[in-house]
Amino acid sequence: MKIREIQPKDNERMAEIVREVIVEMGAPKVGTAYEDVALEDLYKTYQKENSVYYVLEENGVILGGAGIAHLTNEKETVCELQKMYFSHGARGKGWGMQMMNVCLEAAREFGFKQCYIETMPYMTDAQKLYKKAGFYYIDAPMGNTGHYSCPVWMLKDL
Repeated sequence: MKIREIQPKDNERMAEIVREVIVEMGAPKVGTAYEDVALEDLYKTYQKENSVYYVLEENGVILGGAGIAHLTNEKETVCELQKMYFSHGARGKGWGMQMMNVCLEAAREFGFKQCYIETMPYMTDAQKLYKKAGFYYIDAPMGNTGHYSCPVWMLKDL
């Protein structure tokens, strides 16, 4: 297993993984990452300043990914942990924490002071992971992610 930066050849598989997980978890397709235009070219999306997207790869097969970017309509010191999704077989093996740590280290290197994430209430395993990494619940959404169907908001001080 290795974690590396996304390449153009990874775009299609990552879009599939994100959409498969959203459907598997019973999340709505509307108001979530399922309908994000960015999914069509994640590589290009994360080529802007102070952003990066990583994939988890095993023997040339992409099993998941996560990224960091500035949180739209928020202070320049606030980033968002974005599109952290793993295929079913890659979950529960510690890769999520390793991926998150790689992302959070990049966020610190970019100079961000806080990291935001939003999720669904029934994605309890993800929330446990976020809490273990130091995220805490907040009472209202931040920025403008376009994910109005995600009613759980969390923040981490970097």
